[in-house]
Amino acid sequence: MSNTLAIIKPDAVQSGKAGKILSHLEASGFTVKALQMTRISAVQAGAFYAVHRERPFFDSLVSFMTSGVVIPMVLEAEDAVAKLRGVIGATDPAEADQGTVRQLFAESKERNAIHASDSDDNAAAEIAFFFSEHQRLGL
Repeated sequence: MSNTLAIIKPDAVQSGKAGKILSHLEASGFTVKALQMTRISAVQAGAFYAVHRERPFFDSLVSFMTSGVVIPMVLEAEDAVAKLRGVIGATDPAEADQGTVRQLFAESKERNAIHASDSDDNAAAEIAFFFSEHQRLGL
């Protein structure tokens, strides 16, 4: 079993879809190991998405991610990173497979309901970004 990070984004929280997304993830075989509701600052969002700093969408991404409450969570499953990437679908919901989180719940390519780690190394770093060492002890 391995862990990965998912974040239910502000669009999904604000539109009341967080519970449906969480239920979808659990029905897809994930166990929620840690979860919190929080609001992140522009500095935190900039640091979290630093890999995208040079991309044209960086500023709008930071603005979007700081626009409301987010729900970061640690999910456990066999090959969790790859499994979650498949369950959430393509970044653009118009291109996402039927039944994926983004196809079901996303509004657009930018307001796409959920973030998921893209590698085991990034999952570990992203989990540490949101969850303290004490919170990670049970993982």
